[in-house]
Amino acid sequence: MKTVTIKSIIIIIAFVFSQNIIYAQVINWKNISTQNKHLLHINAGVEYGAIAGVGYHHLIPIKRFPFWIGGEFSVPSGNQLADDDFKVRLGGQIKIVEFNHFQFSARVQGIARRYHNQSVRLFNFGSDLAGTMGYYRKQWFLGAEAGFDKAIVTHFKHTDWFKRNIYNNVQDGWFQPATGGNFYYGLQGGFSMNKVDITVKAGKVLQQDFKSQPLLPFYGQVGVNFRF
Repeated sequence: MKTVTIKSIIIIIAFVFSQNIIYAQVINWKNISTQNKHLLHINAGVEYGAIAGVGYHHLIPIKRFPFWIGGEFSVPSGNQLADDDFKVRLGGQIKIVEFNHFQFSARVQGIARRYHNQSVRLFNFGSDLAGTMGYYRKQWFLGAEAGFDKAIVTHFKHTDWFKRNIYNNVQDGWFQPATGGNFYYGLQGGFSMNKVDITVKAGKVLQQDFKSQPLLPFYGQVGVNFRF
């Protein structure tokens, strides 16, 4: 790995804290059937602008520990899918504990995301770990979620404009940032109708020092799950 310049560190921080991860599938764990092992979900929400996503998960019906595995793809609105910003998540969610209608689940996902601006194009690998405790019924559910999104390594490709106007000797390549992570917490819930779930989630974001906040320290999402 290379050493990051001060200017590059600033760019990393701006990139990580403007790419808060909230577009994860929201599941009604009480409304799972082995007859419907496929879950297609679409969502839209607000971070630093409007963002839309789509994903697919497959149910692995482990006894007492149902496990959804799959992936998600999201983009900021107005961007071209072929060459602009995007975010891809791969991983799974599993139910760990159930007591009456109360359940605890955990999520582990790997993240790949690309972001560009006038100065640089960044491609980042990271991880997202989260837990959810909630009250689940067949027709509705409500839970509290907390998680941590960590940027692990980032590839830099600086633009000609940056080299001409900011720093001509800046280095491109892979860098391991000295900082970059967000804690997030909030509420999620929804209503289930036959094979469709309408879901919502909202919460706050803190940087990993537990003191600082990004420019917009809130997130929100509305989604629809289709089970088949």
